Amino acid sequence: MTRAPSPVDSGCVLVTGGTGSFGSTMVRRLLRTGVGEVRVLSRDETKQDDMRRRLADQRLKFLLGDVRDIDSVQAAVRGADFIFHAAALKQVPSCEFFPTQAVRTNILGSANVVEAATSAGVTSVVCLSTDKAVYPVNAMGMSKALMEKVAQASARQRAQSRTTVSITRYGNVMYSRGSVIPLFVDQIRSGRPLTVTHPHMTRFLMSLDESVELVEYAFANADNGDLFVRKAPACTVETLACAVAKLLKVDEPEIRVIGVRHGEKIFETLLSREEKARAVDKGDYFRVPLDTRSLQYELFFDEGMAEERSLEDYTSNNTRQLDVDEVQDLLLKLPEMQALLEETIA
Repeated sequence: MTRAPSPVDSGCVLVTGGTGSFGSTMVRRLLRTGVGEVRVLSRDETKQDDMRRRLADQRLKFLLGDVRDIDSVQAAVRGADFIFHAAALKQVPSCEFFPTQAVRTNILGSANVVEAATSAGVTSVVCLSTDKAVYPVNAMGMSKALMEKVAQASARQRAQSRTTVSITRYGNVMYSRGSVIPLFVDQIRSGRPLTVTHPHMTRFLMSLDESVELVEYAFANADNGDLFVRKAPACTVETLACAVAKLLKVDEPEIRVIGVRHGEKIFETLLSREEKARAVDKGDYFRVPLDTRSLQYELFFDEGMAEERSLEDYTSNNTRQLDVDEVQDLLLKLPEMQALLEETIA
């Protein structure tokens, strides 16, 4: 199958947080194209050195810095055509205990990236968000929700800017850093019980490649301020645990319920009902255009706004639910799981 041309082909792409799970997957994918240069901005010199040795590509440039530091962001942005903004604090419990750190990275750091990009005339910036930003109950989700507002405010205030700022929002990325799947694997291999927070807790399921495809779709199709969501199936945490166990030849795993952790929800939401009322169904994706109304609310006082349709939120409870066999089939498509099974057989 012939690969469709990407808007980033032959350009210079900056990936913030480029040594993380999402960022490194994006970097590898970009290097398989005709991209001219890929810049990685991150604060972990060890991961950068490992990545430099592993990929060994002359188009790859590493910049040591932090999105919290505007000087390092401006230096990284200068001359870039496109930006994938993936740098973030993503762990719910750690953000709960250190919320000011989440504010500094996820909100203020994102503001630095968006401001530097628009000032430098970057063609397009895609900011990565999460389902936890919808009706947030934890510090991570709250900081990501405000990151979205920062991006949308920039798009609204600079409607004629040559820089397109958009957002992608996605659910759990399977086998990403901090994912529960590697934990289940370790517990099974060491003969321990599988620890489940709540057996009926549901989560969206998406592969790293699918999350990258969502960002690429945003680069190719976004108008300023757009929000994109990829449709995804879901399952309960207990179903996921049983599917991992079954792949590793454990048919009846011992499951121990440990209770919901700090800041966790029983189910996640990818689109609120208010967003869904404005969303455009694009097949595999939802596109939510920017609300471009000004602060002059008196303009709408007499006429009002069109009545929104009565809709449900798009959640991990009302999306398509997968059973153990279906989750197992999904897991088998993951490169990490394929490598694990090959290692087990060997």
